[in-house]
Amino acid sequence: MMSKYNNISSRRSNSFFGNVDKVALMLYIALVGVGILSITSASYDTEAASGFSMSHNHMKQLVWAGFSMVVGLVILLLDRRLFHMFSFPAYIVGIGLLVAVLIFGREVNGAKAWFEFGGVRVQPVEFAKIATALMLARIVSDYSFDINRLNSLFKVAGVIALPLGIIILQNDTGSGLVLCSFLFVLYREGITKYIYFPVVFTVFLFIVSFIFTPELIFTVLLIAFMAYSALKNGAIAGHLRLLALLLLASLLIALLTPLSGYTALMIVCGIAAAILGFMAIRLQLRQLLWPLLMFVYAMAFVPTCDVLFSKLEPHQQNRILTFVGMKSDPKGIDYNVEQSLIAIGSGGATGKGFMEGTQIKYDYVPEKHTDFIFCTVGEEWGFMGTTFIILLYIALILRLMKMGERIRETFGRVYCYCVAAILLFHVWVNVGMTIGLMPVMGIPLPLMSYGGSSLLAFTILIMIAISLDASANEESV
Repeated sequence: MMSKYNNISSRRSNSFFGNVDKVALMLYIALVGVGILSITSASYDTEAASGFSMSHNHMKQLVWAGFSMVVGLVILLLDRRLFHMFSFPAYIVGIGLLVAVLIFGREVNGAKAWFEFGGVRVQPVEFAKIATALMLARIVSDYSFDINRLNSLFKVAGVIALPLGIIILQNDTGSGLVLCSFLFVLYREGITKYIYFPVVFTVFLFIVSFIFTPELIFTVLLIAFMAYSALKNGAIAGHLRLLALLLLASLLIALLTPLSGYTALMIVCGIAAAILGFMAIRLQLRQLLWPLLMFVYAMAFVPTCDVLFSKLEPHQQNRILTFVGMKSDPKGIDYNVEQSLIAIGSGGATGKGFMEGTQIKYDYVPEKHTDFIFCTVGEEWGFMGTTFIILLYIALILRLMKMGERIRETFGRVYCYCVAAILLFHVWVNVGMTIGLMPVMGIPLPLMSYGGSSLLAFTILIMIAISLDASANEESV
């Protein structure tokens, strides 16, 4: 009897490992390997006694990689039901760690987001992402959950907003913004477009408020609203044109009044919104109410951008102003990005060769083995090397999405998409900031940037997805 049980157990074990997505596993191993090579090149100490000395960053990363793979193997052996069962306790522990590091943590680069044990630093936010992804998957997979019901949206918003708020209090806004990538997951689950557009519109207003004056922003929005209204209903186009001229004239008059700019602007735009709202209701043009609400929202949000901006740390303000082109400081806040662009550009098509990058070797690029490790790849492996790395990430992200689609249960699908969204956000922002297309946020390149807690967290994140997929495939056999 025992022999029969052992045979069944053995067949299940063999079946499980046979169902493990080997493509995703190989992509993971490839990225970790490339990361160790890049860290070796970026931070090799020629004065060390041996290349295998633990004083080298690449040896420390190699140890973390070995430990992470052991943890990953253990995760693959766990019953998938445990991930659902312990998602809530994991979330509570994750929130507790975020609060603890806010109180007892060590401040590094202006962010109080690290625990330090001897010479080892651990960043709890990396593990809080895993807990949040598991909790989100659990909530969405509940039988009573409806993505377009208000109470369900409040649950989802609460799960994301709680860790996000604590992370922002740690002054680690970049890591907190990663949680916003879960909006892509909710879109996959069928969330209405009326949730997405306000989010995109808010980001748009926040950026343009640093570039243009409120008067110009409101004038453009008003003209856009008038054009939209005329397209929706040609019968009132004449009335809208007349109203637009009157309102634009009022805006010009407001600029010449002794009232403060915001006061006069709010009075004119308030009157405009009231008239437009009355026309929309009177003429039963309900399709105009939605853009009208967005216009009123812009009236309230744009003046508050200065207040929100003033709450940021000086280095965060400088990064935003530099990103939108309002400030240039090549020897200061722009230095990292300028040197990164020089390093990547000097790599050409095929690069200078392994450990031959002059910008990297002579320490022109700060954080060359952590947040700016992509420029190490660019200088030494050139355009071909960076393209290969990006293709590896794209393949892994697409593979995770494919895994999510073939998992029948909602929990596994949502979790796989959460992992894909986190990876996409990290790669997009990290690569973007090294080539000057995104503000510098201090977000590492997954599996490649130096850092033990980051590597371990991403390993756990990915291995749980692979385990859920393998278990689902095992049941279908």
